[in-house]
Amino acid sequence: MRITSILLLAGALVACGKPAATPSAPSADEVIGRVTADLRPAIVIKGEAPKKFTLAERMALYKVPGVSIALVDSGRIVWARGFGLKEVGTADSVGPTTLFQAASISKPVAATAMLHLVEEGKLALDVPVNDYLKSWKVPDNKFTAKEKVTLRRIVAHHAGLTVHGFPGYAQGDSIPTVPQILDGAKPANTAAVRVDTTPGAVWSYSGGGITIEQLAMTDVTGESFPALLKRLVLDPIGMTNSGYDQPLSAAKRGQEAVGYKGDGSMIAGRWHTYPEMAAAGLWTTPTDLLKWAMEITAARAGKSTKVLSQKMATEMLTVQKAPSGLGPMLHASGRAFYFEHGGSNEGYRCEVMYFPEIGRGAAVMTNSDAGSAVAQEILYALAAEYHWPDYAPREIEPVALDSAAVLALAGAYTLPGALIGRAKGSELVISAEGGKLYAAATDVIPKSEIVSLSPTKLLAPATGLELTVIPGKNGRVAAIDIGGTRLSRKGK
Repeated sequence: MRITSILLLAGALVACGKPAATPSAPSADEVIGRVTADLRPAIVIKGEAPKKFTLAERMALYKVPGVSIALVDSGRIVWARGFGLKEVGTADSVGPTTLFQAASISKPVAATAMLHLVEEGKLALDVPVNDYLKSWKVPDNKFTAKEKVTLRRIVAHHAGLTVHGFPGYAQGDSIPTVPQILDGAKPANTAAVRVDTTPGAVWSYSGGGITIEQLAMTDVTGESFPALLKRLVLDPIGMTNSGYDQPLSAAKRGQEAVGYKGDGSMIAGRWHTYPEMAAAGLWTTPTDLLKWAMEITAARAGKSTKVLSQKMATEMLTVQKAPSGLGPMLHASGRAFYFEHGGSNEGYRCEVMYFPEIGRGAAVMTNSDAGSAVAQEILYALAAEYHWPDYAPREIEPVALDSAAVLALAGAYTLPGALIGRAKGSELVISAEGGKLYAAATDVIPKSEIVSLSPTKLLAPATGLELTVIPGKNGRVAAIDIGGTRLSRKGK
């Protein structure tokens, strides 16, 4: 009976003249259409209906002129697409090869070159970095008496070094040398980079430390940093639209997206120059960033040695001091393990992330100080479409604050420029309206409601901003902490 049925079915198919049709895979345009109509906030409140937005809506809300996205699935780049404009008021659209400042994503790419030099025997991870520095030395003090600043500690942000980030230099400004930056000497616009905690003791993000790494690399090789990175990393990987030239090379002018503030106004001079190249100086595209991520993954799997050996790539993606590997930030485990890094320069916000166990990931780049929220919402939409493991908006259950606590939190708090990738700081203003709290920072953080997770933990669901309250005397608030940076209360 079963054989007869199969023969009858086969005869029916022959009679039709062709095999039964199978559903065709959706086109890239169809998938992109779904993703750009399915942006999701970083935070969802338990019990509330899920919110979804279009990319156009969020770009308009946050005044983000341009966005560029590239997507990897099954270990290959399946699409790359630009949205919006390189420059407001023109018809110059963002495309897959439009250049953006990668900001702090410069760090793990630079770390790749440093680790290559380690494999060549020109540097070592656990030797005092002063052994390699010729044009400047890390000043010794009580914190370095027993423990030393090493490249391993620098690249994994536990060397005890100061200076979180850099605001860059406007067009026409004098550009300092790297030793001047490290000493905080004019025309440098940031403080001196110094050791202020025992090396190895605690994780503390330091762009200043990465600038020491940059100097060690150029001191031992005698090459300029852009040429060194081109030779060791960019060319071998095929990152043809990338470069560490600061300012942007004349040959690439016109290919870049112009930087914008959070209020939609252009950065004076279009973009800033970053002599702190290893920390913030890479110009690139989402496609090139994913080429880097795929190469590191291939090296870790023993399938490529273009830039790093399997042993070194494995160490790069091994936690040194959580959450840092040797360059990238590392999260989760097993199939859900991913490495990533974000970037925040004046006028630019971006993110790259990759799941090496499943060959999936994405890079998103924007040309606005307010681009972080949009980039994160895009990543959640991509995660839903491509089934990234354990990567979804965070669900919270707020707790009620009494009226006295609400009023105590209201006020203005100093927002350091280095924390927001700006030459000048801003104010974080917390206001109490109708028994609710709202937070906003001019040109940086749009006004949005903040809720309480506990008496000392606050969070803005719309932007993902997390605040820790530092109590003062008599029920007052002395300061607020954001990611380890203390924001002093003004006028109190």
